[in-house]
Amino acid sequence: MNARKIIDDATAVIFDLDGVLVDTAVFHYQAWKRLAKQFDFDFTEAENEQLKGVSRVDSLNLILKWANKEVPAEEKEQLAALKNTWYLELVENMQDGDVLPGTIDLLTYLKATDKKIALGSASKNAVRILEKTGILRYFDAIIDGNAVKNSKPDPEVFLKAATSVGVEPAACVVLEDAQAGIEAAKAAKMQVIAVDKSHVLTNYDARVDDLSEILISE
Repeated sequence: MNARKIIDDATAVIFDLDGVLVDTAVFHYQAWKRLAKQFDFDFTEAENEQLKGVSRVDSLNLILKWANKEVPAEEKEQLAALKNTWYLELVENMQDGDVLPGTIDLLTYLKATDKKIALGSASKNAVRILEKTGILRYFDAIIDGNAVKNSKPDPEVFLKAATSVGVEPAACVVLEDAQAGIEAAKAAKMQVIAVDKSHVLTNYDARVDDLSEILISE
């Protein structure tokens, strides 16, 4: 189905954050790689791709598994906090307008057509990132890693986003760049537009390279 039609037919639009609205994936990669070096593990970009849409704690557990490293629970908390500190140092360098192509035009269009706009992200730093890039004002609801217990592909984050804007799941469309996020949206009975320049994702209702394609699609 056409991405523009899906957007126009929806009552609410729910965005993932990293890889859809902004590109902080490289910040995550740099912070995780720095952490992994502390226990002599060479964290790769390919492994970083597997962490898309995954919570901080679950990401840390995967890295420890790949590194064959076991640490006590209290140390895991310290490691996760350290990674987040390094990540936020990079986020603080972001500026107004540091968003991916088509982001501002699409958000402006959604506001003009009275769509409800929500964020559904695993990030626990979502509000700060939206503030730094100047797009926080567009959102009617923000459901992030601080508001959910279960990571994608569990549908919790998207179901809570729909509830927060008072819209039934069937009237929502999700924009996602990760397979776990697509599966979460499908589990929530929502339509999904994949932001998938590499053509690697499956099970979506429409696909675009980036958000700039949506408004020009016929």
